[in-house]
Amino acid sequence: MKKVYIIHENSEWTVHLTKRLGELGVPYEEWHLDSGSLDLSKEPPEGVFYNRMSASSHTRGHRFAPEFAAQVLAWLEAHGRKVFNGTRALQLEVSKVVQYLELNKFGIQTPDTIAAVGKGQILEAAREFVGKPFITKHNRAGKGLGVQLFQSLDGLRNYVEGPEFEEPIDGITLIQEYIQAPESFITRCEFVGGKFVYAVQVDTSEGFQLCPADACQIGDLFCPVGDDREERPKFEIINGFSDPIIEKYAQLLAANSIQVAGIEFIRNAIGEIYTYDINTNTNYNSDAEAKAGKFGMLELAKLLKSELDKMPFL
Repeated sequence: MKKVYIIHENSEWTVHLTKRLGELGVPYEEWHLDSGSLDLSKEPPEGVFYNRMSASSHTRGHRFAPEFAAQVLAWLEAHGRKVFNGTRALQLEVSKVVQYLELNKFGIQTPDTIAAVGKGQILEAAREFVGKPFITKHNRAGKGLGVQLFQSLDGLRNYVEGPEFEEPIDGITLIQEYIQAPESFITRCEFVGGKFVYAVQVDTSEGFQLCPADACQIGDLFCPVGDDREERPKFEIINGFSDPIIEKYAQLLAANSIQVAGIEFIRNAIGEIYTYDINTNTNYNSDAEAKAGKFGMLELAKLLKSELDKMPFL
């Protein structure tokens, strides 16, 4: 029987998709890849495969889930199976360095960034940002891993040489210019099937806790920008959002065979856009979607159903 196979390592982020698949009568099976085995002498089952492996899997005790997922995706692709968010999507998911290089290739501006391995190299790299604020973050990120805001090299040295320093899971720390926004929000552009679905404005006044999923509050944590703010929803879909950046994002996703993604940007004081994250394991906020009448997981379920329906009956 043909079905949709969901490759992941966190059921809390998958339940909304399986609910939508159930509503549409789509048969599915979850492949939770925190452990398992792969027999290379066998062929994969027939069906449609959707990868939503997360870069932050190690924070949930699933240290090698992305590495195992990469082998499974290679196996599926070698046998010609239809895979949404395949090998290339996973490569971008687990490396911000790869993300930024790809963004720059398409003329998309990113914050100035230096990747460093070793505490001495982190401190040396930060000298490029003397006289202006900068942040650190992990290359393989999620959940605000390693993200700190610094105003000086001495502040960074105290952190790096102190007990609070977080060693990145891949050993790579990013030192990055801090983009000061005039208002405390960022914008996240959601794509399904490579097509723009909507943009959501995210209130960052309490920090960059950007995961929209109901079960979590994760993401890049820059810093709070103050307590004087009016009450507003943390996530709010922007009606009629339009910007030339959308076309560039769509071109990047198509070139990298990424069908589903949330791409985040921030504007500086003069309105320039800086893109800093491509999330191929995107989630959606139910409150914001209900208010706007737009539903990312429903669009994704429809996409998977459409692809499954194209396959011959088995």
